[in-house]
Amino acid sequence: MSRDASPAGPAYQRARRGALVPTLIVVAVLVVAFIFFANIWTDVLWYQQLGFISVFLTENISRILTFLVGFALMFLAVFFSIRIAYRSRPVYAPDSSIQDNLNRYQAQLEPIRRAVMIGVPALFGLFAGSAAAAQWQRVLMFINQVPFGQQDPQFHLDISFYLMTLPFLGFLVGFLISVVVISTIAGLLTHYLYGAIRLQERGIFTSRTAQIHLSVAGALFLLLLAANFWLDRYSAVLNANPGRWAGALYADVSAVIPTKAILAIAAAIVAVLFIVAAVIGRWRLPVIGTAMLIITAILAGGIYPWAIQQFQVRPSERTLEKEYIQRNIEMTRSAYGLDKVSVKPYNATTTATAGALRGDAETAASIRLLDPNLISSAFSQLEQYRPYYQFPQTLNVDRYKIDGKVQDTVIAVRELNPSGLNASQQTWYNQHIVYTHGYGVVAAKGNKFTSDGKPEFLQYGIPSTGALGNDTSYQPRIYFGENSPSYSIVGAPEGAPNREQDRPAGREGTSETLNTFDGNGGPNVGNWFNKLLYAVKFQSSDLLLSDGVNEQSQILYDRTPRERVQKVAPYLTIDGNAYPAVIDGRVKWIVDGYTTSPYFPYSQQQELDSATRDSQTAAGRVAALPGESVNYIRNSVKATVDAYDGSVDLYAWDDQDPVLKTWQKVFPTTVKPYSEMSADLMSHVRYPEDLFKVQRELLGRYHVTDPDSFYTNNDAWSTPNDPTVKDPANQVKQPPYYMSLQVPGETGTAFRLTSTFIPQVVGDSARNVLYGFLSANSDAGSTKGVKAESYGKLQLLELPTDTQVTGPGQAQNRFDSDPTVSQALNLLRQGASEVLNGNLLTLPVGGGLLYVQPVYLKSTGSTAYPTLQRVLVAFGDKIGFAPTLDAALDQLFGGDSGATAGDATNNGKTPTAPGTSGTTTNPNADPKGDLKAALDEANKAIQDGQAALKSGDFAAYGEQQKKLDAALKKAMDAEAKLDPAAAATSTASPSALPSATPSDSASPSPSNK
Repeated sequence: MSRDASPAGPAYQRARRGALVPTLIVVAVLVVAFIFFANIWTDVLWYQQLGFISVFLTENISRILTFLVGFALMFLAVFFSIRIAYRSRPVYAPDSSIQDNLNRYQAQLEPIRRAVMIGVPALFGLFAGSAAAAQWQRVLMFINQVPFGQQDPQFHLDISFYLMTLPFLGFLVGFLISVVVISTIAGLLTHYLYGAIRLQERGIFTSRTAQIHLSVAGALFLLLLAANFWLDRYSAVLNANPGRWAGALYADVSAVIPTKAILAIAAAIVAVLFIVAAVIGRWRLPVIGTAMLIITAILAGGIYPWAIQQFQVRPSERTLEKEYIQRNIEMTRSAYGLDKVSVKPYNATTTATAGALRGDAETAASIRLLDPNLISSAFSQLEQYRPYYQFPQTLNVDRYKIDGKVQDTVIAVRELNPSGLNASQQTWYNQHIVYTHGYGVVAAKGNKFTSDGKPEFLQYGIPSTGALGNDTSYQPRIYFGENSPSYSIVGAPEGAPNREQDRPAGREGTSETLNTFDGNGGPNVGNWFNKLLYAVKFQSSDLLLSDGVNEQSQILYDRTPRERVQKVAPYLTIDGNAYPAVIDGRVKWIVDGYTTSPYFPYSQQQELDSATRDSQTAAGRVAALPGESVNYIRNSVKATVDAYDGSVDLYAWDDQDPVLKTWQKVFPTTVKPYSEMSADLMSHVRYPEDLFKVQRELLGRYHVTDPDSFYTNNDAWSTPNDPTVKDPANQVKQPPYYMSLQVPGETGTAFRLTSTFIPQVVGDSARNVLYGFLSANSDAGSTKGVKAESYGKLQLLELPTDTQVTGPGQAQNRFDSDPTVSQALNLLRQGASEVLNGNLLTLPVGGGLLYVQPVYLKSTGSTAYPTLQRVLVAFGDKIGFAPTLDAALDQLFGGDSGATAGDATNNGKTPTAPGTSGTTTNPNADPKGDLKAALDEANKAIQDGQAALKSGDFAAYGEQQKKLDAALKKAMDAEAKLDPAAAATSTASPSALPSATPSDSASPSPSNK
């Protein structure tokens, strides 16, 4: 007998299906909530370990409070607007088809009415709260503001009003206007839905309650509009005025500011009329008042200022705007620190005379020959040792005291490169447990190179050795750097076996050593809960299950120096180039931080990304600043990040900056006074590049302080394009360069950041003659906690415009077009090698301007790297070209420059292609004859090789290439044997002497320009 199906079966299945959906929803919500919690709590652990938990708490509590206030204001306004409209709904029988339809909508809405009356205000409250939370910095700056002690020239208010009060008030008024508008719209819709406002044949019916509701809302809106008009008066001094001058100009002061005051008063009066209408029930007065307000806004707020500008200002602009242009000049120079620029006339000579560098001997000895943008591959090939190490694309320039003398250095750290491992080795365990850190500092002398063109290293090798220390005098391990892995698990109990790949045991790397991190570099992941949190954060089950994670394990992440500083100081704009230095036995990254604002009155706006863009940022060698506009900037903070444990220290470098003082009140324990900076750290502080680039961009116009001259703009300058960038479609500005230099008028050599100016570039036309040379003193001294008075001093050398001093572009063109130089470089290129022009340095020495450019040769092949082979120099219309800077300077200055360059010890030795060694001079040889014969051999090899190619005889072509290489080697050897003084006066033809005596007449003389 078969059993009948249970009648409860289908119902039971429906019940199961009905319970499954809510269960899945609850589980999904819990998962999302846990992921959110994991990200928040791991942030807490990160800040807590670093000692900046107060930053996390202050920022997030501020965000939460501003969110709650914004949410509450919007929620309550919308809620009560809807509630008042609902409670005052009229009760009557439907008298039209429209009302009948509305009744049906009411009936459909009734079951969920309570939820809607809470949900709609809550939804708008969430949007409003999120918008308010994003303004947490404005709120904190308003509450904690510090006065500037400087007034604006229009309203005579302290500058802090514009930077800290006005932005907050503008945000507050704008937010409240949004609240009133949205709540009024919600009330209107509710009134309409429930019949308090309805369309009739004779017009619109509005109940008495609805009238009062709308009158109060209109009055509030107009009062806020009046406040907005009043604040707009002050905002006039912040006008960007694209293409003109920033700030309130004549039309603004004469028309806009007064009419904004009139409109504010008019709006307040109309608001009163709305209140009166709510009392008496008559709308004629507020309607008339509103119409008059609109007409007044159009006439007084738009047409009147336009008429003033068109018919009064334009015909006499130079006279009427003079006062306001002067304000713009003074306030811009103050906001960007240009008011402290020391301007010195420099009557540069263009005549190179013997002994001209005698007074600049110290500068000549320090001239940097190594280009940090080109020699990264040389560092890699010579000092990388293992494929899992790497050097950055661009190295850094710093200085160290070596044997009692300050030496410019090109420096980098040997960072980890996990992608350098074989594919079979790129396991999770290797990438996050074994390969965790880089190793050691590598530094080379900036002004010297070996006889075969390689960097002359000051610090090198594994183990780390050299003038900067060794493994026992400084900590060489690099756990935190610009190319560190996303995260690493380090640390172990005492006595546990080492698991971290440390370094090859010797220069030859015959065996490997292991190490265990023993610092305090990251949050602990020794307990199961933290493991779970970080497994969720990094989406890695391996982290949760691996036996490589123990009770003492720490997790290192957010490891780039700029990123760490930005997180602990969210109010700063971070310079694009962090650089390493060996300081007090540690490798530390030095990071510059800026306080910025777009609210400085009468100051010209600058877009940071555009102002700091040059060939470095365009090529991705350094980070670009964000694309935000500012008109105030200060290098307020110097930060350090320890490369071993990641610890961050912030120092108040510009402790008089009111913006920084404001943030110090917000985060009182995070920024140390610069008096706590060690002597070693002081000696490695530099003037920051991005600040300098912003300043030079403004100085191109704002070196002019006379308003009449400024108006005509006939003395505007531009930063020259980088002449080493050969792509005409991708021309970008020349970057500033660090070098040790004695500027004319100063006593002693200082480490400086330098740049040049040429006449303003309009379109594609540019006269590439030099008009100015700007330098910033980067020496902060070497005394603990004492900043040298000369640090940060900007000096501008102004050249007379009637003297045609060669600019960087012209100098590069002369190098490229000189037949002797061109032939020699072309011969080098024929040997299947690439000739690379290094950075073109400009130095105000010898009473004029000296240009120095190293020339590198790079052979083909994956292991090739550039070696310094020649140095090009120019002074006036003369150029020099020799294997060493010392010899090239002697060529340039009549056989004797009067100074000795840093590479003088290489004179008589021939830089050769990579992998070969230099040779010394044979005094009995005939160098000119040898050179001529070698060049003849090279030319014949080229011709024979081309003939072989045409006939398809590749074997013969290969033989000719070998002969060409041998001939070039002979030519380079013979050239190096020439006496520099004799070479400077030689009359040999260009074809006979390709490097010793370049032409003096490659470009027109000044009289012919």
